[in-house]
Amino acid sequence: MINRERSTNRMRLKIAQTLVGALPYLQRYDKTVIVVKVGGHALNDAEALASFAKDVVLISQVGIFLVVVHGGGPNIDGMLKRLGIKSRFVRGKRVSDAQTVDVVEMVLAGHVNKRIVHAVNLEGGRAIGFSGKDAGLLRCKLAAPELGQVGIPVRVDGSVIQSLYKSGFVPVIAPTGIGPDGETLNVNGDTAAGAIASALGAERLMLLTDVDGVKNRADQLVPRLSFEQIEDMIESGEISGGMIPKTETAIDAVSNGVEAAVVLNSRTPHSLLLELFTEHGIGTMISRETAEND
Repeated sequence: MINRERSTNRMRLKIAQTLVGALPYLQRYDKTVIVVKVGGHALNDAEALASFAKDVVLISQVGIFLVVVHGGGPNIDGMLKRLGIKSRFVRGKRVSDAQTVDVVEMVLAGHVNKRIVHAVNLEGGRAIGFSGKDAGLLRCKLAAPELGQVGIPVRVDGSVIQSLYKSGFVPVIAPTGIGPDGETLNVNGDTAAGAIASALGAERLMLLTDVDGVKNRADQLVPRLSFEQIEDMIESGEISGGMIPKTETAIDAVSNGVEAAVVLNSRTPHSLLLELFTEHGIGTMISRETAEND
């Protein structure tokens, strides 16, 4: 009985120490904006989505303004395959004709967006889902002729998002935008999240993916990266595929006022909490400090 009580007391002490250890970070991020881009595993595994939703609710309950932007590449791939439409990618970005964009909008703004909203609300949150087309949120230019109807945000109406999070809601945004002629454009989820984070002056841009962060040729996680290092790793091929838009987004966001961007693994349980509320974090950080070291 005495040993059991000691074990229980040690467990309680450990929990208390964990909570106390998080206090400086809770104070640091109080009333700041955190933009999270989520995709991959976290969207297609029920347990992972529930874990992510718990993190979202907890973070939004401790005085942090949280904004979620999501992808859904595997979901789009699955629907395109079912419809017999082939996909092509250039530098990690999907080439989108009019037919593809219709599917992208249906999958992202319909299915994926509402799954995330529902998961957050089930955990006691107050999430509201919409797309970059709603209220003219994302006004875009065409990214490149070879990409088709793919957009790059040139104007973000941050007031729409601010009005929601200041009222206690968690905005959940699907990355579609409005083109120069009013057409629907497919926007890379990372690019959309970076533009939104910049417009809001976010403290952190969190890019959740299916790997631990940026890795070198020896398959080792690189905890911090400068702009110059990222450019060199892209040129050498160490950074490739879908990691290219993530790191380019990080550079753009930090250059435009975001305090730091982090690439981290959505497969790690409660990765958002570990990154925000522990001393060393768990992903790859690109920040003003590393940028100034270039």
